[in-house]
Amino acid sequence: MKVEGFIASLRNAETIGDLFDILSKKGPIVELDGQRFFIVIEGDFEGRKFWTEINGEKANQALGDAMLNSSSFPFKCRRPYTGGNAIFVKFDDIEVEKFLVAYRDPEYGVFYIVENGEAKEITGEEYENLKIEMPEFKIKSMSEEQMDMMGAFFG
Repeated sequence: MKVEGFIASLRNAETIGDLFDILSKKGPIVELDGQRFFIVIEGDFEGRKFWTEINGEKANQALGDAMLNSSSFPFKCRRPYTGGNAIFVKFDDIEVEKFLVAYRDPEYGVFYIVENGEAKEITGEEYENLKIEMPEFKIKSMSEEQMDMMGAFFG
């Protein structure tokens, strides 16, 4: 599958339930253009926020500087005032063998445990119980040299 095809599938959502259904069918680890990515989404569906959690923490905080090194694609759904960003994190940059992922909104969630590169859907209760025993989520971020180049660029 190509990145464009994945984004197009998100655009087909007519309800937030459709969006979560699409995400549950794809899972958090997707192969696109021959490379594996961890998919993070965040946005707003007709005023209802949705986001991704990693080990119980919002993904943008868990990923930190690595967000700068990831590809982000905005998307809109079929309904007005809906959309967000799909962030593609290179799976090879993740430095832990085991972590939890949740795609959430204030009332609903789709939960996964990722072990040795494979994602398995779990219940919300399992997610809550496993959060406390997960190792710290670590991901390669930009090197010092890359950060210096960014600093020089943004001055």
